[in-house]
Amino acid sequence: MKNNTLKFKTNINCMGCVAKVTPELDQVAAIENWKVDIHNKEKILTVEASSEKEKEIMQAVEKAGFKIEKINS
Repeated sequence: MKNNTLKFKTNINCMGCVAKVTPELDQVAAIENWKVDIHNKEKILTVEASSEKEKEIMQAVEKAGFKIEKINS
């Protein structure tokens, strides 16, 4: 299964927010790497994972208390 770069718009604003979402994203199987650009006004979450995991990624971010929206690239 090939991994893709998935991008999401979030409201993860600071390193404290990143720390809050880290345990949730780290529990999603098949995520190789992820990062949040907190300096971008759209707060872009970039995830290296199979596209089949998109729903799980979104649920993990929402479980941590943040909003997330898929960006079609």
